Amino acid sequence: EMKQEALDKGLATIRKNYENTLKKGKLTQEKFEQRVALISGTLDYQEIAQADIVIEAVFEDMSVKQQVFQQLDAVMKPGAILASNTSTLDVDQIAAFTQRPQDVIGTHFFSPANVMKLLEIVRGKLTAKDVLATVMALSKKIRKTGVVSGVCDGFIGNRMIEQYSRQAGYLLEEGCTPEQVDKAVEKLGFAMGPFRMGDLAGNDIGWYIRKRRYVEKPHIIYSKTADLLCEMGRFGQKTGAGWYDYKPGDRKPYPSTVVNEMIVKHSADIGVERRKISDQEITERLIYALVNEAAYILEEGIANRASDVDMVYLTGYGFPLHTGGPMFFADTVGLSNVVRAMEKYAKGRHGEAWKPAPLLAKLAAEGKTFN
Repeated sequence: EMKQEALDKGLATIRKNYENTLKKGKLTQEKFEQRVALISGTLDYQEIAQADIVIEAVFEDMSVKQQVFQQLDAVMKPGAILASNTSTLDVDQIAAFTQRPQDVIGTHFFSPANVMKLLEIVRGKLTAKDVLATVMALSKKIRKTGVVSGVCDGFIGNRMIEQYSRQAGYLLEEGCTPEQVDKAVEKLGFAMGPFRMGDLAGNDIGWYIRKRRYVEKPHIIYSKTADLLCEMGRFGQKTGAGWYDYKPGDRKPYPSTVVNEMIVKHSADIGVERRKISDQEITERLIYALVNEAAYILEEGIANRASDVDMVYLTGYGFPLHTGGPMFFADTVGLSNVVRAMEKYAKGRHGEAWKPAPLLAKLAAEGKTFN
């Protein structure tokens, strides 16, 4: 860490997590002491110079990553693996900050990292094969499900979730409340809907990424509701208010009158007449947005196979296990039915988002499946 105060806080959090496991009886006192004793903190890069692997988890900003990787490159022993926990940034650009791009790889842990099973392993164009193999083996050792992804904005999971979030935002503008959208997908078996997920992860993270998108990809249209929410300082559970209201010490989401009024007013401001939206439309728009983006990801070779995409969603995003993941779900529904639904939604607002990816269109036309 940079400051002692931050380091103390981090170590205290780790200890607290272990204490919770101890309280639940999943850990003996002896094991608890042993594990806590294995962890040490430092403010000095020199102290980690002999580590076999170092994982950077600093703020999601390229200039901050640059400073860290240049320092790691200067001190780490030859052959050490330099990994980044970035969730969207270009791993090849990060590797270029070092004199050893072959040793740089992405290890995108999902939050909370001590609980979530998924580890997206991002292979840069210069990442050495032994580095990739070592990190794959490490993921097994720490009981994670490692899925290899190529380099693109958001990798597999977050690149797809962006389309899902965009549809969720459009649904608010057209007539839904956050609670209605969340309940529709949770009824299908999702661990949590998009708005509860935003409140858990922190709405400011998405806001930061959208600000970058407005500059880099001005053609992509987002609902302004999430920006308005963040302007109100409602960043989620950590601030006690997000899409929902929260009470101290209670993670239960309570529908927010203030937020729902803001959404209705925003619909009026942009001249959209609100309508009643069915649960079926909500779930189809959210899931098919994921499926279509994943078809592009497969076509570009970012993911090796459709089942890799399914594993990302089953282990990292709370996708209902019984559906087999978004791609398997689409296969089950029938890809021609998926395309037909997309053609229907293409006639509505933001119809440009519903152009079927070439791979999806081809498989549907041939009566084939992803898996």
